Amino acid sequence: MPDLHLTRLDPPGASGVVLLLHGGKPTSTRPVDGRSASWRRMAALQRDLAPGYAGHGLATWLLRYSHRGWNGDGGGPVADARAALDEVRRAHGTVPVVLLGHSMGARTGSRVADDPSVRGLVALAPWFERGDPVAALAGRHLRAAHGRADRITSARRTREFVGRAERLAASVAFTDMGPVGHYLLRRVDAWRAFALDAVVDIAGRSAGLDRK
Repeated sequence: MPDLHLTRLDPPGASGVVLLLHGGKPTSTRPVDGRSASWRRMAALQRDLAPGYAGHGLATWLLRYSHRGWNGDGGGPVADARAALDEVRRAHGTVPVVLLGHSMGARTGSRVADDPSVRGLVALAPWFERGDPVAALAGRHLRAAHGRADRITSARRTREFVGRAERLAASVAFTDMGPVGHYLLRRVDAWRAFALDAVVDIAGRSAGLDRK
């Protein structure tokens, strides 16, 4: 099992977990450390969203991958994410988990959504390629948001991925964030609101949590 680095914000009596998955690079074997812009971006998002999630009984965990890159098959980040889901079960039992991923984190989430604890994936400016598998999303909920000015990843490919997943997912939705780019730096409040509402919606569908 890979060495895990998790930033955990656990409210008392948590009834579910949000697992945040940060972005990365197509190819890199460099370790992810506290200076990583991708990790720091998600750490800031975790701090912003954790109080709102806690109000719905959700713990907020942020995974730091062992290495920065997807490296051809995604084996590294996928293995890290699966190990993190095992750790959730050790800490909280079989509570429902919602994955919240940005860029490569969303791609990673789409590969591990078949874990028995996962109820759905919320994808922020995701990195999906043509032909990426959707089978892991069978019976899960998918919410994706993408800006039309993104030049790092493709909103069109996200729409295509959502369309393919619709045939087997429990539910899907795509949100157009308007003329914004990849790094969640414009319309920050709108990105946060989407992430909060989409996660709580999926958790509520799965666990009967009351929306507040």
